[in-house]
Amino acid sequence: MRILLVEDDREVAASLTQRLSELGHAVRSSDNGIEAMHLGSTETFDAIVLDRMLPGLEGLAVLEQLRATGVMTPILILTAKGGIADRVDGLNAGADDYLVKPFNLNELVARLNALLRRPPLSDVPLQLHVGDIAVDVLRRAVTRAGRPIPLQPRELAMLELLMRNAGRVVTRTMFLEHVWNFHFDPQTNIVESNLSRLRSKLRDGFADDPIKTVRGVGYRIGHAV
Repeated sequence: MRILLVEDDREVAASLTQRLSELGHAVRSSDNGIEAMHLGSTETFDAIVLDRMLPGLEGLAVLEQLRATGVMTPILILTAKGGIADRVDGLNAGADDYLVKPFNLNELVARLNALLRRPPLSDVPLQLHVGDIAVDVLRRAVTRAGRPIPLQPRELAMLELLMRNAGRVVTRTMFLEHVWNFHFDPQTNIVESNLSRLRSKLRDGFADDPIKTVRGVGYRIGHAV
């Protein structure tokens, strides 16, 4: 696999390059955001490991610009900024995973391998339809019966998860892991409050709520399978 490693710490970059090369990956390195933006948008990579604190152009800006230009390469953020707000910002900006420094090298390799095992983007539907609801994944646009439905990023992520699992129940744990990247229960109503806003927006001007509550289990859109 061909990996773009964007890291301005020479020692970290050298260790990662050596480890990934030993595993058979071809590694292209960059130590600044401007060059990383150019490489990521003009060359083909199977994955990108991206530091946040970079000279030239900050990592999140690189990420957002790559996504804005249609680059859908899996991106793992690698950073010392480990607060929940930092993680949420990174994931909402388009990152596929987020690992905090200091990190275990084996964990990074495992996370990167998980990204590389994901199906190619060409195998993932980019136009989702359930009933009269449509989602354009690349444009991040939602309509119901042809009417635009403006959603916040996390509301859209919840709807996309429901629609990709149409007819099946999506649990609270699935929302936490896929939308917030929480692998624990924060003991808040974060799922319920965001889902309530999503349902309200989808119902506005329509007679029915397309999202059904499966009591004690989770939520579903579309007919049960």
